[in-house]
Amino acid sequence: MKILISGGAGYIGSHTLRQFLDTKHELCVLDNLSKGSKINLDALQTLRKFSFFEQDLADFKAVKKLFKEQKFDAVVHFAASIEVFESMNNPLKYYLNNTANTSNLIQTCLEEGVNKFIFSSTAATYGEPSTPVVSETSPLYPINPYGRSKLMSEEVLRDASMAKPEFKHCILRYFNVAGACMDFDIGQRYPKATLLIKVAAECAAGKRDKLFVYGDDYETKDGTCVRDFIHVDDIASAHLAALDYLENNQSNVFNVGYGHGFSVKEVILAMKEVSGVDFKVELAPRRAGDPSVLISNADKIKSLTTWKPKFDDLKLICKSAYEWEKKC
Repeated sequence: MKILISGGAGYIGSHTLRQFLDTKHELCVLDNLSKGSKINLDALQTLRKFSFFEQDLADFKAVKKLFKEQKFDAVVHFAASIEVFESMNNPLKYYLNNTANTSNLIQTCLEEGVNKFIFSSTAATYGEPSTPVVSETSPLYPINPYGRSKLMSEEVLRDASMAKPEFKHCILRYFNVAGACMDFDIGQRYPKATLLIKVAAECAAGKRDKLFVYGDDYETKDGTCVRDFIHVDDIASAHLAALDYLENNQSNVFNVGYGHGFSVKEVILAMKEVSGVDFKVELAPRRAGDPSVLISNADKIKSLTTWKPKFDDLKLICKSAYEWEKKC
């Protein structure tokens, strides 16, 4: 197939691209490079050539023109704004960049006969769940504009597939993605990152003065938030499994996580242990929009697809992030 990877220069997008390069698919990347890294793309070009289009999804006419010229068979869609705290302060950015641009991309697929769509969604669609572990059938009550913008895009996808059954999609709800590629020299280059393991790795590598813990009075085992941290290579491989799944199955939604969680304090201790660096940590007030506990039930994707996670180890995830941070 000829596959378009939107946001393919970003953190998860570039790691997924790396794995797709081992397939026989023809690959094209679309990215406006506002957060993505051309450095990662240039490195990946040494493995196998792919096309790169520096393009913003908000330019609807240009996107339409690209589809008409390239004749894609499938889209793997990452391009989005992803910071929960920012979404609380600038919600319209998220509804426009995430929901509106995704809706236009879906419309373009329908008009141009692209009938496979893999969507990068988020566990933020679950909000503050009543149970610590959530399955795909758990209630969807996002508590921030980031989660709501992604949920709206999910609804657009479902409605599009109902209206045109030949248009099939997989929605992948990520939990907390971290780490760096295990078999190639790429990693997370996201500027001013807010993800915990990335920030901890930067502190251990001497790139930040301190790490802030945003609240220690949550109803958890040590008072800090608990999350299901998953290695980026395992997230990446879920996209290949999802695309294979659509060959002989109808649209579906899958959680992508490990099914167990670690607290913020446990992550900090793990990073300090693997790095040997006792970096500075300070307590700060809670951030708006942060649920206390969010852990996946990922039985569905394991049972219905070929996805088999390989890197379910917190110290390994932290070590890969730290080793990458030291050299990037």
